[in-house]
Amino acid sequence: MRESHATEGAGRPKLPAKLAGHPSVRAVLARRDAAAADGPPPVIDAEWLRELCLAAGADDAAAVSLGHPDLAGEREHALTALPGTRTLVSLVVRMNRDNYRSPARSVANQEFHQADEQINHAARAVTRALQDAGYRALNPSAGFPQEMERFPGRLWVVAHKTVAVAAGLGVMGLHRNVIHPKFGTFVLLATVLVDAEVSAYGQPLDYNPCIDCKLCVAACPIGALTKDGDFDFLACATHNYREFMSGFTDWVQTVADSADAADFRSRVTDPENASMWQSLAFKPNYKSGYCVAVCPAGEDVLGPYLDDRKRFMDTVLRPLQDKIETLYVLPDSDAQRYAERRFPHKPVKEVSGGWRPRSRES
Repeated sequence: MRESHATEGAGRPKLPAKLAGHPSVRAVLARRDAAAADGPPPVIDAEWLRELCLAAGADDAAAVSLGHPDLAGEREHALTALPGTRTLVSLVVRMNRDNYRSPARSVANQEFHQADEQINHAARAVTRALQDAGYRALNPSAGFPQEMERFPGRLWVVAHKTVAVAAGLGVMGLHRNVIHPKFGTFVLLATVLVDAEVSAYGQPLDYNPCIDCKLCVAACPIGALTKDGDFDFLACATHNYREFMSGFTDWVQTVADSADAADFRSRVTDPENASMWQSLAFKPNYKSGYCVAVCPAGEDVLGPYLDDRKRFMDTVLRPLQDKIETLYVLPDSDAQRYAERRFPHKPVKEVSGGWRPRSRES
């Protein structure tokens, strides 16, 4: 059987004649031969990569080696997502601050969702450009959807916050959000995995942009944050993520447990049903990202706080504290006691949070 000459080359396996003669195969092999002398550089130029990220819509970007010691916990996951990964590229998109600070959750959530779309589009564009340049690259989702088949284990492909901090794009704040040195906490993050090294990597910040004002503690309506740095994950997830997976599960359980429509309506108000419908029809809405909203850290953000701290409190913090809204808490929890004591004007509602109850046998 005669083999096509197009299959012959250094290190190239011979192909069956039928495959070797296919027009697409011949075109690919011809391009490889033409580009053999000047294929993609084994090391990506850091400045070229940064300009690529900014042109794609990111407001800041930096690369970090997968071998960075702070990414030891990410290595296995990154290599599973993209075998051969050598570098992680962290992207930052900033949000419009006053939109996010608005007590009207429609305004704040719209800002978050728009920024979420922008960061995903930017990461996808960077991935496409790297692919076209001859590299393998992959961009996991910046947020949802997540890998729910792993629940209740790790649901994310890569930890964007961990990567951003290792790349020098910020430091984790008391409120468990990354604080960018310029844009502050008003940022969303994404990561691109690529199978090549970069000529220069970002370096972790040698200072913390957090100014230790504790406003995030003062703003949290269910006491998930403390001045000492403790964080109550369940309290945060139960309230702020009320219309994400766990809260939806609780809502469905309420439907299932109700005797009839009247019983259901006695348990769930019309505004709560409308809000859940809106999250299901559009995108899940956060109940109170107040820890981000009030944070004054970051060079672009800090000025008004320094100029007049009282005015900052009156115009940014107090409207969120004074807002009348339902706070969702687990029964007999620290969050319930804190909410009832600290914010008596805000209705407090006990929910299961959607967490699976212990079996009777346990």
